[in-house]
Amino acid sequence: EGRETRLRVVLRVRPLTCTEQRRGDRRVVHSLGDGTVHVSAARHDATFGFSAVFDADASQEAVFEGSGMRQLVELAIDGFSCTVFAFGQTGSGKTYTLMGPLGQASPQSEAPGLLGLMQRSFACLLEQSRSRGTGLALSASYLEIYNEQVRDLLSMEPPRALSLRWSKTRGFYVENQLSVDFESLETIVDLLLQGSRRRRTSAHALNGHSSRSHAVLTIHIRSRTVSIHPTPSTCPSKQGTLCFVDLAGSERVKDTGSTGELSVEANNINRSLLALGHCISLLAKPRGKRTHIPYRDSKLTRLLARSLGGSGVTLMVACISPSSRCLSETLSTLHYASRARRVTTRP
Repeated sequence: EGRETRLRVVLRVRPLTCTEQRRGDRRVVHSLGDGTVHVSAARHDATFGFSAVFDADASQEAVFEGSGMRQLVELAIDGFSCTVFAFGQTGSGKTYTLMGPLGQASPQSEAPGLLGLMQRSFACLLEQSRSRGTGLALSASYLEIYNEQVRDLLSMEPPRALSLRWSKTRGFYVENQLSVDFESLETIVDLLLQGSRRRRTSAHALNGHSSRSHAVLTIHIRSRTVSIHPTPSTCPSKQGTLCFVDLAGSERVKDTGSTGELSVEANNINRSLLALGHCISLLAKPRGKRTHIPYRDSKLTRLLARSLGGSGVTLMVACISPSSRCLSETLSTLHYASRARRVTTRP
């Protein structure tokens, strides 16, 4: 607590798709073990190191256990503000890593081994609550940032833009956002599915189910201790958050074939990711050499301000394709993630 802590950055390399294999794409990313990957291609020969690297054959469970996600859940219960966000090119496996295959988000699904970091974290949270004997009050909020507008994904009302405010005590927050209480794994998974179905997605040349917005699911955790002296009472003791951020994928319009509305969405996605990358570059500098961090440049950076440079504990999952055709975007993600490793917070 209060100590300078680096962002934990892990890398996940997805398998080559059937399309990439039929096309004859070469695999240009190779895991060397010990958290290191090597990129080998014409005019490109580079090695990158991370806290952990998960190759194409890594299971969802291995990513959960090896990324430090279980420890992040425990820290959130202990009152810390914890965030995990997935970053990478469109179609690189971000949503799969967080949620698993679409429609398989239920713990009772036919393929429980495919469940993502979110569902496994929910189960771990409720399991920890029972084993610790701590009374936890749990609630969830779920929003998306679409074309620089913040929308509530849990509200049953027609989509409308919500205001993003700032206060000295809360930092940046979303005004009038719905928060729903839950006590069971089934309830929170249902909320996740309901919200995800309302999220904006489209198909293009690189991804048949491309997320067109950044999505942020936040679990609010309030623990209570019971005092028996002098009279029995329950008093609030800790408040933590566990935040999951599924960033829309960076994309080149010429590669995706996007036109019209898709092109506008892509430009807004890339602009917000550029703002995020700029903030990370500045935060990666030593504290004495940092200039003003432009969190206000986008709605995304405002919402992530506390996670990136404030008092939070943050895990970044960088997702890449090993395909030779995606080399440029893969290198961009690797450099982006390498810079993020130098960012520090004071939880």
